Amino acid sequence: MPCPLGGEGSAAFQVREIRVRAEASHDLASVHEVLVQAFPSEAEAKLVERLRGHTDPQISLVAENEAGQVVGHILFTPVEISSSSENATAMGLAPMAVLPTFQRQGIGSALVEAGLSACLAAGAPVVVVLGHPSYYPRFGFKLAWDVGLFYESPGANPAFMVQELEPGALRGRSGEVRYHAAFNSV
Repeated sequence: MPCPLGGEGSAAFQVREIRVRAEASHDLASVHEVLVQAFPSEAEAKLVERLRGHTDPQISLVAENEAGQVVGHILFTPVEISSSSENATAMGLAPMAVLPTFQRQGIGSALVEAGLSACLAAGAPVVVVLGHPSYYPRFGFKLAWDVGLFYESPGANPAFMVQELEPGALRGRSGEVRYHAAFNSV
């Protein structure tokens, strides 16, 4: 499924002089550079390369400045909620990165907000994230364990959070959240 923000004439989000849009094939090297500069190793860049085109749906967005330079990237891929009664799918936010010289300017927030909107438009009612516990709650994420979801082992993990994009989407659902096998190498 293509990203709802893709294509000519599609909606784009603006924050100051930043535009968020669907990743295009000509962005691949720039996205790689953003990820390499934003993280301490190439693990996240390699993860994105392994996931690109191997999940459906996949929402990959870039933030570019007024000069057209890609300064941020965010990726959403499907995850499975595995329980004893039934399995369900959701989207997982990972990774999200902004070039260090452009951080703390609202670019990450613009990427998250645009990504959540794109997930909802793609029909994904739930998004999970394994990230900074002080950053993601501002977008409506809450502790996943509070709604019966966990990652790797049962119990509260302050970095593992969830957001229902459609209220009640998690009603009656609980269990382990499993990411694509490519995440095992990060």
